[in-house]
Amino acid sequence: MTGKSAEKRVQAGGMKGKSTGMRTQTGAMSGNPAGERVQTRSDKPAPMLKMGRIKGEWMDIRLPDKLMHAPLQVILQHTPLPVKLASRMQRGKGLLLQGSTLRLQLFPRDRPDFPPDWMELNILYEDEFTLVVSKPAGIEVHPSEHGQRRTLAHGVAAYYEMSGQELRVRHIHRIDKDTTGPVLYAKNEFAHYQYDSAMREKRIERIYLALVEGVLPQDKGTIDKPIGQDRHHSTRRRVSETGDAAVTHYEVVERYADHTLVRLRLETGRTHQIRVHMAAIGHPLAGDGMYSGTRKLMVRQALHGEQLIWPHPWSGEKQQVRAPLPDDFAQALEELRGR
Repeated sequence: MTGKSAEKRVQAGGMKGKSTGMRTQTGAMSGNPAGERVQTRSDKPAPMLKMGRIKGEWMDIRLPDKLMHAPLQVILQHTPLPVKLASRMQRGKGLLLQGSTLRLQLFPRDRPDFPPDWMELNILYEDEFTLVVSKPAGIEVHPSEHGQRRTLAHGVAAYYEMSGQELRVRHIHRIDKDTTGPVLYAKNEFAHYQYDSAMREKRIERIYLALVEGVLPQDKGTIDKPIGQDRHHSTRRRVSETGDAAVTHYEVVERYADHTLVRLRLETGRTHQIRVHMAAIGHPLAGDGMYSGTRKLMVRQALHGEQLIWPHPWSGEKQQVRAPLPDDFAQALEELRGR
């Protein structure tokens, strides 16, 4: 499967897909030299091996001449495999050195962890490692209470089943129930490791559009205000000196008579961060009743994940998708432009 960033709508569930053979194990395997252990890499980064040929559950990499007779631990320094994962794969016979070929079982079958629920999904991107789905308003990324159904996780589980992919649902980040935009999923443990690391190191970037009330006077700015939980409301957040550090960068896209369209980049990822920060400077999001926004234009917060940028889990190359503006948001902008 090659990566595709074209927008694709699918109906997940309703029928069980036939196996495509993507997860079928092929080829005889031999073990690694006895007693050989995976070691940590040196501080100096080694040049990475290119991705190999994917055959079912395995990726086979033809080694270059300079690595042909190198020990396994030296070869692994030329891959992006995390040391902990590589050690576990080796113990489970999922990491093999066969002559001039390094074999990695990166795509094993996984037992589904969510029951499938049929729903239409807008798939923005998919390859062997990654799935990106555009989340609509009114649906949660995953269950917030025991027994909850019809979350995006259940829809992704249905899509995997329909397309013959035996995978767990591994979301990398979350967005609020009434916020729209792309959600990133890892399709295997290796990608999950890589994306979790990229999130911690702030190498995954999410860019948002928000419609706020009032007219922002300056074209761009940074809001650096810590955010903590509201003692009087369990689901609400507020600016608090004892809260966690939170930094939001914004720039004006378009001004209207009494609203402003802004693009925002998050330096941190606190719950409700954009909503709390914009309300804190006197410009709550349109429709965001929890944070003093009015619902004249929209009945939900006017917040949309416009763009998602992430590094490829193997090559590290930048990948990105844009999510189309939802109809209610687009209609609100048209109404403002017509005033």
